[in-house]
Parts: sequence; C-alpha cells; structure tokens
Amino acid sequence: MADITAAAVMALRDKTGLPMMECKKALQECGGNTEQAVEWLRKQGIKTQAMRADREMSTGRLAVYTDPAKGIGAMIELKCESAPVANSDDFKNLANDIAKTLALGPGAKAPADLLAQKSQAHPDKTLGELKDDLFNRMREVFDLSRICRIDAPCGGYAHHDGSKAALVEVAGNAATPEAATTAKEIAMHVVALAPQAVTKDELDPAAVAKEREILTEAARGEGKPENIIAKMIEGRLRNFFSQCVLLEQPFVKDDKQTVGQVAKAAGIEVKKMENWKLGG
Repeated sequence: MADITAAAVMALRDKTGLPMMECKKALQECGGNTEQAVEWLRKQGIKTQAMRADREMSTGRLAVYTDPAKGIGAMIELKCESAPVANSDDFKNLANDIAKTLALGPGAKAPADLLAQKSQAHPDKTLGELKDDLFNRMREVFDLSRICRIDAPCGGYAHHDGSKAALVEVAGNAATPEAATTAKEIAMHVVALAPQAVTKDELDPAAVAKEREILTEAARGEGKPENIIAKMIEGRLRNFFSQCVLLEQPFVKDDKQTVGQVAKAAGIEVKKMENWKLGG
C-alpha cells in the first residue's frame, strides 16, 4: 500500500471538499494518485446517490438567467432534501450555473441533456459532474426537475429564497438599459401578483362568460334596470381584468399605472410569461 502523506490528503481535501478520512481512503485505493482518487470518490458518490434515490426532495431553488442583448432567458428548478442545503452558497451557485448554461449553451430539451453539457462557470466539468461533486460534500440527493429557455429578449426575476421565479418575454427596444430594467421589474410583478394571462384575449372564454353571468345576476339582484346593466357589467369586468390580466393590473411599483402602460413607456411589448413556484 502506498505511503499516503498528510499533505497529499490535505491537497485532495482542498480539491474535493470531502472529509480527511474519505480522502485518505481514496488515495490508498488509488496508490496515491490524486486524479484517480478524485474519480474514485466521484464513483462512490454516484453509487451512494443511487441508494438514496427514493429520498423525498421537498425543497430546492428556482434560478433565472437573462441576457437582453443576446436575446435569451432561462429558468430552472433544482430540488434537494433540506432547507439548509437549499440556502447554502454552493447550492445557489450550482442552480445559477445551470440556468446560465441553459441560456448561453446550445439549449436542451430535457434536464438530463443539460446536465451532460459543460458548465459555464467551470468549463472543465459538466453540470452533472458538478452536481455529483456537491452530493459528495453535502450527502443530499439533487434533482434538476424543470428547465425552460426562451429564445427572445426576456426579463427575469427570482425571489430571494428561490421559491418563486418568472421569465417575461418582450419585444421592441428590449436591449436598452431602461427596457431591460422594466422587463425585470415586470417579471418581479408577475412573481408578486401571479396574473393568469398576459392579455384579456388569453383568458379562458368560459371563465370570462361565467364572471359576466355572475355580475349580471348581481346587478339584477340590486334592482338595476335591464337597459343599464350591460354598461355596468362592462365597467365591473374591467375590475375583474385588472385582477387577473398582467397588462391590465396596476403595476406593483406604481399603482397609478397599469403594467401595459409601463411597458409601452419603456418601448417594449410583453409577449409571454412563465411563472413558477417551487414544486408546482
């Protein structure tokens, strides 16, 4: 058996972040070869992950990455087993790296395809290898459960705890600083108020018809004359739209303007939104 020095063990620990005894065992198994020991530790971690695959992953983080100048936006959901791990810097960095790689790389149809790609932050490793390395240090199973990429200018926002996030696709002068800031603020608005649709036309017609019916019956119950009920209903429907339609909602940072008015002033048009909640 090779003579394993304390310096070699410490060097492997610095490289992997794993406990000293595990690093010493890896070096012993690999005849003191550091690179082989790193790979041996990775394989042991993969075996352990397989045994823990049925563990419940009830928390995690959402992460977004946008580049208005390049016309791209991405959002991902990375799940784990516990809140302390989800809130750790290493886990946050991995989630952000995955989102950035999805945005700036070739794209991916499925999480497994994305994990096979080289990391933007660490080009010498794939995202999957980074995920496995983090498992080795934290001993929790991770799951890249959802990915979304929009090949168009976007505003993006993720809540500070990673529990909610949104992407908003925009058109127009989206690369200007004002437009980019406004697009991000609209994404923040989406996270805060969770609109059902971007425009009135995107609402479910059956839901609108049902609301119209309810408002009509309420007006009749108030004893309003039939000849003015129709005008009343249109006015009350505007209130309904202001609650559930993004462009009709009062802007969260200035309720004297609608989101549509704020977007128009910035020279952009909101085309689409993706609004996620962790685990939802």
